[in-house]
Amino acid sequence: MISKKLLMVTHSIEQSAQPATEKILLGKSLAELTDWVQQQGQPAYRGKQIYQWLYQKGARSLADISVLPKKWRENLTYYPLGRSEIHYRSIAPDRTRKYLLRLADGLIIETVGIPSAKRLTVCVSSQVGCPMACDFCATGKGGFTRNLKAYEIVDQVLTVREDFGERVSNVVFMGMGEPLINLDEVVAAVKSLNQDVGIGARSLTISTVGLPGKIRELARHKLQVTFAVSLHASNQQLREQLIPSAKHYPLDVLLDECREYVQITGRRVSFEYILLSGINDLPKHARELARHLKGFQSHVNLIPYNPIQEADYQRPSKKAIEQFKNLLKQERIAVSIRYSRGLEADAACGQLRSSRI
Repeated sequence: MISKKLLMVTHSIEQSAQPATEKILLGKSLAELTDWVQQQGQPAYRGKQIYQWLYQKGARSLADISVLPKKWRENLTYYPLGRSEIHYRSIAPDRTRKYLLRLADGLIIETVGIPSAKRLTVCVSSQVGCPMACDFCATGKGGFTRNLKAYEIVDQVLTVREDFGERVSNVVFMGMGEPLINLDEVVAAVKSLNQDVGIGARSLTISTVGLPGKIRELARHKLQVTFAVSLHASNQQLREQLIPSAKHYPLDVLLDECREYVQITGRRVSFEYILLSGINDLPKHARELARHLKGFQSHVNLIPYNPIQEADYQRPSKKAIEQFKNLLKQERIAVSIRYSRGLEADAACGQLRSSRI
């Protein structure tokens, strides 16, 4: 049975204090910017100019937009674009870059740019901190401050694009925070990244540990994004040990809601499974997981654990990882192994925290 306490806590976080956004221009569509410039007594085409400088050229203030009349720009200093500042940046040997970004209210969030030969992926945060307190995750150890607004999410992608000097091809909501608690702003950010920044919907991934009713709510938006559920356990008891909120959201109920997601959207579900040596990586766990997912339109991403100072878990041996994968394959479960990038810069999966503030 789903706990009312979890639903009340989730609602409280959703309603937490948010920064005022009426004057922020980033995150607005072309139509909204066109309406805004006309309200300012400017011709409609100014809206397209601002739109192009925001999303294509990455302008950081109206003063940067040289095509606008100088006098008008000088009178609009109280309309910020909504860009953050890079507070700190580290680069791992594999060229992954971790950023600490300072927001307008002084709070710090983390973002990661992950380059490869053919694409640049950005791992974005959806909250300042995270309230879910997963036992193996550095972000969860640091507590929660507030939700991010849509423009603060879009800004992360623009910042990484600017720093790398290349187009962003993929965005994953796997940074700080639980995206489904902040669903309205995450959906707005997804639409802006798709329609304004120009990133394909299927190149956007929303990840969650699962919240009662929220997967169904996301499904009703019928976004063509990739949807990932952080499972990390093959049974309810083990999941409660690793993910505190699982006490109020039984595994079988979570999986039923995932099946409903598939029915509504026609899109498969990806299941993230962090392998912890001796905890959830044994053959019995692989077989148990396979029984849950039989006949499910899904895919399992196995993620070898990335160490953090606050927890004593260990990464499994390569032999154990391969054995787990092969057992799932034998049961006809679609599976792959995802080795995280940025390990040396504390930018890998589960390692994000607002350090070096």
